[in-house]
Amino acid sequence: MFLPPRRSLAALAVPLVSATALLAIPASPAAATPVPSIAAAHAAPRVATLVGVRASHHPGLDRVVFEFRGPLPARRSAGYVSRLIADGSGRTVPVAGDAILGLRFGGATGHDNSGRPTYGPARETFALPGVIQVVNAGDFEAELTFGVGLTRKASYRVYTLTRPSRVVVDIKTPQRTVPVRTYFLDSRAYAAGRRPYTAAVSRPVVPPSTARAALQRLFAGPTQAEYAKGLRFVASGATGVRSVVVRDGVAHVGLAGSLAGGGSAFTVADEITPTLKRLPGIHWVKIYDAHGRTERPKGRSDSIPESLEP
Repeated sequence: MFLPPRRSLAALAVPLVSATALLAIPASPAAATPVPSIAAAHAAPRVATLVGVRASHHPGLDRVVFEFRGPLPARRSAGYVSRLIADGSGRTVPVAGDAILGLRFGGATGHDNSGRPTYGPARETFALPGVIQVVNAGDFEAELTFGVGLTRKASYRVYTLTRPSRVVVDIKTPQRTVPVRTYFLDSRAYAAGRRPYTAAVSRPVVPPSTARAALQRLFAGPTQAEYAKGLRFVASGATGVRSVVVRDGVAHVGLAGSLAGGGSAFTVADEITPTLKRLPGIHWVKIYDAHGRTERPKGRSDSIPESLEP
């Protein structure tokens, strides 16, 4: 569970049954009806079912909406966390972004009686100025946990709407952004052997660290609409970017994780290199593995680690 303590913002109303109603017995045995039990009189509270997560940009803010079937979640809490923790396992759940806004919904579920999700993918990427990803970290015992990956910390507001039931998070986006192009694998072109194997999409990033921000967006992966068109992020074992240094026209990119090309003709290097070369002042890209190794560390040339060779 993430770090901020839970705090209840709403309580469910429980129907009350008077003592007279519980003790009243008909005078005629022939007309007697069953006496309701206390358990039946106090019905279990209804649980909100998450049916959709969406995000969009509005003037000055990014808006994330969680839509529920039935009532609103009985409890809602929000706060910035240093990392997103998976409910139950306690493991860190990766979230793209430099800030994570943690959200918890009590009295809510995100799956049906068969265990199938009711709201869509557990991890969804957005091409917005502030919101990069919305990631689920728990759906257990009527408790839902999410993390919203942001470009930076910003003020936010959480409120509710009804008909249908919605929890809305408005996140301020005062920062100026510039568009960059990130390159993903075009799986349909690759399967057909039709070059180029990459397709470019636009992402807003905050200057001046455009190279780092572009790779952050790359590692967040395609949006759902882009995924439906066949775009994919090939990680090749990379779990993230450790560092980006641009010097004398050369971008030096340090990756985290256990890099492995696996004999493929297409690797994460084929996405990083064109993404960075579209930025002003970058003409060559050198990619290093987690141990700081690359094949040609010196000179003005492109370079990849040996582990990414076919």
